[in-house]
Amino acid sequence: MIGIYEEKIDTIPSLIIVDAEKNGVALPVITYFHGFTSAKEHNLPLAFLLAQKGYRVILPDSKYHGARENGIHAEERQLSFWDIVVQNVTELQYIKDYVDEAGLLLDDRFGVAGTSMGGITTSAAITQYEWVKAAAILMGTPKITTFAQEIIDAFKQRGDLPVEQKEITNLLDQLSKYDLSQQPEKLNGRPLFIWHGEVDEIVPFNHAYSFYKQVAPTYANSKDIVFLGEANRGHKVGRFATLETVKWFVDHL
Repeated sequence: MIGIYEEKIDTIPSLIIVDAEKNGVALPVITYFHGFTSAKEHNLPLAFLLAQKGYRVILPDSKYHGARENGIHAEERQLSFWDIVVQNVTELQYIKDYVDEAGLLLDDRFGVAGTSMGGITTSAAITQYEWVKAAAILMGTPKITTFAQEIIDAFKQRGDLPVEQKEITNLLDQLSKYDLSQQPEKLNGRPLFIWHGEVDEIVPFNHAYSFYKQVAPTYANSKDIVFLGEANRGHKVGRFATLETVKWFVDHL
């Protein structure tokens, strides 16, 4: 039987999904980050399938989401998008510390994955933590400064950008430290799975695909980096992507 356990990790409301008979036993761990305006419980179907394969899956709520929403106005949350991503990356260390200190991580097999904003978080985390052994980016982008600039340009075209140029410059400087496309050597051959819908209207398909084409030749084992584009699929993860993600982690973590 697969169990779902509520846990506050540091200050992070989280769900832990694991075979109930193995709760408390060291297992490979996957932390899965949800997307913007979503919440941890929305990824329970994928977490259930991973738990059936022997993983302990941790689903955290991001700042201003789920149990941490705190009545925030939609516009304020939108303006906090990149702060949320950076905080996710910081909090991933707290999650890693939690499983280490509790003896819940088997053989340092710690993976990270996420959807949309969670996929962006995943790519950023790769630049910061060598202990991430495998990662999966679903409809996210490793080109976060490019994506940020595109969002800023769109706001400018509408004439409703509520921040000064100095703030924009500071933001882009900060994001460059987390931009995997600017430091692809940080991958260091670590297994990476990327899925993206080919008609994604939110996060550009070409960001992920062009990055894959850039880094794939650097891998000694071509099976360690996989890109799956799904035709006629927009900004929504379906069953195909879910099952492929599970299969990929089984092979690489």
